[in-house]
Amino acid sequence: DLLNDTPRCYEHKQYRNGLKFCKQILSNPKFAEHGETLAMKGLTLNCLGKKEEAYDLVRRGLRNDLRSHVCWHVYGLLQRSDKKYDEAIKCYRNALKWDKDNLQILRDLSLLQIQMRDLEGYRETRYQLLQLRPAQRASWIGYAIAYHLLEDYEMAAKIIEEFRKTQQTSPDKVDYEYSELLLYQNQVLREAGLHKEALEHLSNYEKQICDKLAVEETRGELLLNLERLDEATEVYRRLQERNPENWSYYHGLENAQKPSSLEERHKIYEEAWEKFPKGLVPRRLPLNFLSGEKFRECLDRYLRMNFSKGCPPVFTTLKSLYNDKEKVAIIEELVVSYETSLKSCRMFSQNDDGKEEPPTTLLWVQYFLAQHYDMIDQQTLALEYINTAIESTPTLIELFLIKAKIYKHAGNIREAAQWMDEAQALDTADRFINSKCAKYMLKAGMIKEAEEMCSKFTREGASAVENLNEMQCMWFQTECALAYKAMNKFGEALKKCHEIERHFVEITDDQFDFHTYSIQIYLSLHDNPLTDDSKELQADTANLTDKELKKLRNKQRRAQKKAQLEEEKKNAEKEKQLKNQKKKKEDDDEEIGGPKEELIPDKLVKVENPLEEAVKFLMPLKHLVKDKIDTHLMAFEIYFRKEKYLLMLQSVKRAVAIDPDHPWLHQCLVRFFKGVSESKELPEVVRTVLKQEITRLFGDSNAKSFNQAYLTKHSNSIPHRLAAAKMMAYLDSSTETKAAELATALDESLNNRTIQICTEVLECLRSGVLGDCKEHAESYRTECHKLYPYTLAFMPPGYEENTKIANGDVSTETEELANEM
Repeated sequence: DLLNDTPRCYEHKQYRNGLKFCKQILSNPKFAEHGETLAMKGLTLNCLGKKEEAYDLVRRGLRNDLRSHVCWHVYGLLQRSDKKYDEAIKCYRNALKWDKDNLQILRDLSLLQIQMRDLEGYRETRYQLLQLRPAQRASWIGYAIAYHLLEDYEMAAKIIEEFRKTQQTSPDKVDYEYSELLLYQNQVLREAGLHKEALEHLSNYEKQICDKLAVEETRGELLLNLERLDEATEVYRRLQERNPENWSYYHGLENAQKPSSLEERHKIYEEAWEKFPKGLVPRRLPLNFLSGEKFRECLDRYLRMNFSKGCPPVFTTLKSLYNDKEKVAIIEELVVSYETSLKSCRMFSQNDDGKEEPPTTLLWVQYFLAQHYDMIDQQTLALEYINTAIESTPTLIELFLIKAKIYKHAGNIREAAQWMDEAQALDTADRFINSKCAKYMLKAGMIKEAEEMCSKFTREGASAVENLNEMQCMWFQTECALAYKAMNKFGEALKKCHEIERHFVEITDDQFDFHTYSIQIYLSLHDNPLTDDSKELQADTANLTDKELKKLRNKQRRAQKKAQLEEEKKNAEKEKQLKNQKKKKEDDDEEIGGPKEELIPDKLVKVENPLEEAVKFLMPLKHLVKDKIDTHLMAFEIYFRKEKYLLMLQSVKRAVAIDPDHPWLHQCLVRFFKGVSESKELPEVVRTVLKQEITRLFGDSNAKSFNQAYLTKHSNSIPHRLAAAKMMAYLDSSTETKAAELATALDESLNNRTIQICTEVLECLRSGVLGDCKEHAESYRTECHKLYPYTLAFMPPGYEENTKIANGDVSTETEELANEM
């Protein structure tokens, strides 16, 4: 009984009970070295986080009983938990030698084979499972899927058909599982290119398929493929009547009717206007292909319908047209004329037949114009329109959301967060606006406020941050990591990155954006190792006057006092939570497989080898996001610091294949060429290979002339000029003045002038990357401020302090004196 109880406890995640049973068995002298029990004890300990002890016990168990399928299976499970899938497959195969028909081992093996894309092996295993359990639906479907994945569609369809014949169902009975089986069979036939057979199959079984809409949509697709265009037209007309707002039905109709001219194509939609006078989609779709006067007419009708109705997303539906300058001009002219006319006579046009619009129509027109001007980077006009709308209707949340968005695009995230908070205050029960507000606050570096905002929707009795981590709320953690990184709190930022990394261990997915931040932080830690706080403070205060020093100390004292009060409040809350958490933690540890190592920011930030840690985050990116240039440029940055020249070459080659003119890539190439020609550590053979490869790929290994050629090619683009200027200063410090002039040009004739790139130029001037040009930085900031008056980064010195005093956030001189006394 005890031998059976141990596996049962493992399956039910009752690990501590399982260990008790193991102890009872192993304490009997007869069974002290019982292989299977030792293996099960090891497996249970692994689930409690004791990996090394687990491996020792499982290997000992296996040595004591090499013919036990249990020992091999357990060893495979251990390897699988370590993601050593190839090793685990070998163990399962060994287990099957001693128990070839073990269902559990076969299922585990098939899962690993599909994980490793061993499709041939997967097919064999599924065949064995089908032979052992022919009555089970999963056995047949699993075997059919194996052939489907191997692209042997006909065989997959035959297997499904054999299984379908065994299903006893009456034509009148509603059976959803049988219905889904038929739809899957039809999908396989379509993928096999057997369109005629798929259409016959659909006609034969449509009464037994529950999803009638899927039947019609599939029929339309098949008739199009079979060139039976008249019948396809009828199907899409029926679908259109069912839902006139579905875009794909109009595309289906176009494909069925094959219009030979723009007029014929337009006619399809004109017919739909008559049929569905209130339909918005038939009015919207022609805007994609119409132009000139026809475009204006169609747009006029579409916009009037939306504005009268009061449809907030109308701008979003037109956003895709903004790539066409001619269309943007028509949109602007039309909507501005509406606003003028609505103000004077409450009609869309002076020539209208006297039907007056309600006051809300003007509101939605102004709402649209605010978004329009924001889209074309005219934030002053955008703010004028949104402010007018807010004055007329100060309770409409959408207006505040747009105002916040305008400030965000204008580069003033603090003001944006404030307006988003205003929106949130109008509806505190709306989780979407709450999350938006928290996101804006994090972007503005207001981490505490963002946590408090989220706490309105997190579990009571637990801190918001812990609860958000528990719920794997990754948008919050990602934004948090970025906020801490911007504040140079690298330890806290890394803690967030590692928390997210743990989620991805649990949910293997391909969205690995957070890896990039982690890598950047580790690179910063490598380039600028952290010193003691005291040394940093001495360096900061050395240049201060007595008055400034006094002011700083007062500020620190107040901050300390505030922090102390917050700490006391926190401690009281923590004590309250500790009792509940202690028991919960014990249960959780048992459930999730042992306590996880605590992530301590100070420990993370003082890691011995930041580059090795960065590589850990890089590897998944190289496998899963290899088509994104940032992956290879990040890889280059790591290998450059590790002086791994062949790996640098690999990285730049992969990046060049994606975007050969990328400004960051250019900087990598210049540093690479310089490194190859100057490095004393390189073996001569490697240097020769590298130089040959560089000449073959880029035709030039001279960093200076390469940089000059790049500048000549891209002299009209600001980001490219900045990259070339940085490299000019990097290669020759005597060119610093010229480099600064290159980077700071703001002529209207230059391309890609954005808030983001201008901010980057300013940071480069201040950080010394372009040489000693701090005076140049202030004049550049002034020029940018004229161009982008709302952007926080270009505000005059002392702007933030003055704003805080104006808002009452900073103590006045009087309060400081009072604190002194």
